[in-house]
Amino acid sequence: MSKWGRQIKIPAIYMRGGTSKGVFFVPDDLPADPTERDGVLLRIIGSPDPYGQQIDGMGGATSSTSKVVIISKSNRPGCDVDYLFGQVAIGQPLVDWSGNCGNLTAAVGPFAIHRGLVDTPRDGVAAINIWQANIGKKIIAHVPMKDGEVQELGDFELDGVTFPAAEIKLEFLDPGAGDGDEEGGAMFPTGNPIDVLPVPGVGEVEVTLMNAGNPAIFVSASSLGLTGTELQQDINGNAELLARFEAIRAHGAVAMGLADNVEYVMTKRQHTPKIAFFGEPASYTASDGKEVRAEGIDILARILSMGKLHHAMTGTGAVAIAAAAAIPGTIVSKILGDTKSALCFGHPSGTLTAGADAAQEETGWIVKKVVMSRSARRLMEGSVLIPSK
Repeated sequence: MSKWGRQIKIPAIYMRGGTSKGVFFVPDDLPADPTERDGVLLRIIGSPDPYGQQIDGMGGATSSTSKVVIISKSNRPGCDVDYLFGQVAIGQPLVDWSGNCGNLTAAVGPFAIHRGLVDTPRDGVAAINIWQANIGKKIIAHVPMKDGEVQELGDFELDGVTFPAAEIKLEFLDPGAGDGDEEGGAMFPTGNPIDVLPVPGVGEVEVTLMNAGNPAIFVSASSLGLTGTELQQDINGNAELLARFEAIRAHGAVAMGLADNVEYVMTKRQHTPKIAFFGEPASYTASDGKEVRAEGIDILARILSMGKLHHAMTGTGAVAIAAAAAIPGTIVSKILGDTKSALCFGHPSGTLTAGADAAQEETGWIVKKVVMSRSARRLMEGSVLIPSK
């Protein structure tokens, strides 16, 4: 009898959603104990990997491709499914459950349909009501249907994704945190659209600390000696600059009430808050060689994820940017020169358009919803395998 045992099969679907991809599960196929579950998910993705490549797992060695999702039928009134997202660290034994993945949100509805978790029309558009369990918010995904199946193929093009697919419209309802929400307090946790944040080793930095979609920290590119046209190769090889970004992110998280100290943020809360920087419109060459013209965009936007510049834009980052654009006094609306209910911003892979329905009430600004379009596709379905203990 071999001392090595056998491999364990776990049913899963490997899916692209927006400009990310991840492994999707239903909870019955995973251990109920959270610690044991996270250990299984780490082994599936191939983390922790001191080589930084995740060769012995399903991960792709970037923040956009080191992700897991758990979908279940919802018991909440008005919701069809519960969606739990885990960001898997590459070099550490950590699954960070602190926030949502806006890009993979596009794949939640299709997965739920593929697994028979929801009823849908045979043709037309299925509106899937999603409860985002990480942040406690509702999202509606409008999934195209044909002959009783998800219509995955189409001509909708998404910058950061090579091949076209069918368009999936997403509505992020009430994405801003409210006073009663558990984490981060209000949409502006400090009560201000802009704060001056003292950061040891960096100095005083003007920031917008915002909780919409996911907690986010916004700075102007010029405050860091940048333009906003930078691509991954301009940022990710600069260790000193990345350390400055991480210091701002960690101190911003403490100021937002998301953690008691910066060490915790840097080691245990790497997924959120995200930090992004912005510049006035300028022409640049995107990562695929395509020209992005200044006259075709409203603002330049770049966001970091898990300590590196994102290759495109996080979906929740787009939610927060759209919300910030619609509210006066934020870093985003100041660079825009005015508020905008819809905007097109330039990111490293091209452009993205999002819109926010915002209103000022007696208690302050609220965002009723943010709308954007993504796409999703099954890449593989069946089972993932991991060694038995």
